[in-house]
Amino acid sequence: MADVATNKVGRSYSETNDAQRNVFDLGAFVGDLTVEEDASSDDISLEGLQQELEECKNDDVVANILSKGTKLREYTKGVENNLRQVELDSIQDYIKESDNLVSLHDQIRECDSILSQMETLLSGFQTEIGSISSDIKILQEKSMDMGLKLKNRKVAESKLAKFVEDIIVPPRMVDIIVDGEVNDEYMRTLEILSKKLKFVDVDPMVKASKALKDVQPELEKLRQKAVSKVFDFIVQKLYALRKPKTNIQILQQNVLLKYKYVVSFLKEHGNEVYTEVRGAYIDTMNKVLSAHFRAYILALEKLQLDIATSSDLIGVETRSSGLFLRGREPLKNRSAVFALGERIKILKEIEEPALIPHIAEASSSKYPYEVLFRSLHKLLMDTATSEYNFCDDFFGEESIFYEIFAGPFAVIDEHFNSILPNCYDAIGLMLMIGIIHQHQLIMSRRRIPCLDLYLDKVNISLWPRFKMVFDMHLNSMRNANVKTLWEDDVHPHYVMRRYAEFTASLIRLNVEYGDGQLELNLERLRMAVDDLLIKLAKMFPKAKLQIVFLINNYDMTISVLKEAAPEGGKIQMHFEELLKSNTTLFVKIVLVEVQKQNGCFAPVARTAIPSDRSLMGNRLIICGRTATRAFQ
Repeated sequence: MADVATNKVGRSYSETNDAQRNVFDLGAFVGDLTVEEDASSDDISLEGLQQELEECKNDDVVANILSKGTKLREYTKGVENNLRQVELDSIQDYIKESDNLVSLHDQIRECDSILSQMETLLSGFQTEIGSISSDIKILQEKSMDMGLKLKNRKVAESKLAKFVEDIIVPPRMVDIIVDGEVNDEYMRTLEILSKKLKFVDVDPMVKASKALKDVQPELEKLRQKAVSKVFDFIVQKLYALRKPKTNIQILQQNVLLKYKYVVSFLKEHGNEVYTEVRGAYIDTMNKVLSAHFRAYILALEKLQLDIATSSDLIGVETRSSGLFLRGREPLKNRSAVFALGERIKILKEIEEPALIPHIAEASSSKYPYEVLFRSLHKLLMDTATSEYNFCDDFFGEESIFYEIFAGPFAVIDEHFNSILPNCYDAIGLMLMIGIIHQHQLIMSRRRIPCLDLYLDKVNISLWPRFKMVFDMHLNSMRNANVKTLWEDDVHPHYVMRRYAEFTASLIRLNVEYGDGQLELNLERLRMAVDDLLIKLAKMFPKAKLQIVFLINNYDMTISVLKEAAPEGGKIQMHFEELLKSNTTLFVKIVLVEVQKQNGCFAPVARTAIPSDRSLMGNRLIICGRTATRAFQ
């Protein structure tokens, strides 16, 4: 009801305010305001009135009252009357709704009673749930405890089962170790025995167990029996390697490697016996391989074709004083001393199988030493590769190889040291150097390092010998007797042909090897042959014959060198320049002779050379018999 009265008063104020809002002027109205005197006016203070009026200036209700000019007391009484009326109306409304309110009050009390009962019930539930939660927590702790105990028991059971399995000695294993033959089943049993022995030795808890006292004596007896039995077995197999005509590699791959675990067992559980087996194998293979290589070398020596002796040098004359001595010269092989020829094929056949001596001997074939050298080292490479891999697989030790091959290396060194001091074949020595280089590459591709030191040693021994033989050729030209070498013939001299073939051979062999020291030595040889050729040319009485002799030798040398290196080289370019300069001198001499024959003794003009060139014939560079016929 109070809300209704308030709304009515508010509407009357609002309507009045809407009618007068636009025309109200508070300042003007206050200026004309008159206040009646009252009996209580002495107690009222107007101080601050102006400030309050200013604050109420914007209030719509106050502005509406003041705009109508209504007195404040009357307005106040009207508001109090309205409020009183509203209060009475509100009381009447409450009286009318009293029954409903009583009913509502009773309903609220009933609801409160029901809710109180529910509260009691829920409190009981909460207490019971708390009790159940406590029980569940207790059960959960018990469950976790039982689970932990179960887990621990399972771990203990598994460890105990493993312990029993590792330490127990089954009767079947005893029967196999004691009475069984050494085969695949025996080796599997050895693996089981090895695990048991390691288990007993490694685990400190096992050593403290009482069960070990019962089992350890039996395990030790089985170990001793197994070691003894496999030792006899391996030694028997090793003795088979000593039988004549035994294919060692097949026996190693197909028989011994099948039982390589036997050696591992001995290494782990019978070190003393393993040392005996290792020593027996080293001794056996050392003797067997040494004998094989010695027999092979003896067979190869029968196939050797001697190429050169200490007198087969570039600057040594070929003529001899005695008829019978000349007939003893190996004319068939003398061309191979200085010319490479077909011998270079050995470098292309580097990986061909080794020679089989009895087949070659049956066909009466003979070979230069570099062929036998390649065959011997091919056999060495293949044997060493197979033995190195076998030692690594069977014994697990690479060092065994070097102990085994100490014998074969000594046999080969003995042979090589007897051959090398008597080798005067420079071409053959250079071919052997190339063969060793190719063999080093082959072993590198195989990733087998066991021959590195040996091949390096052979290579190091070949170079000094080659240098010595090369210096013998060089000194033979420096110290040559020109009078004994000179022949009254302008054909190319045999010494110059030897030099050309020898140089061309070394250049061709050095293309792949690329040794700079050899190039310097060839330059020294070229300087020596230049001096010797000039001395031989000076033996001719006429300058014309001297130049023809030089031209023929230079032309022949260039032709031979082009076969070795078509693109040319420093030595070839040197001889081409000499040929060009001597050809120019020869042309001038011919032109002077022609002018003399025609009765003209004036100096030869440079422009006259082309006009008389036809007198020289069809070839400007004259060699061989053509030169002899044209200029004698």
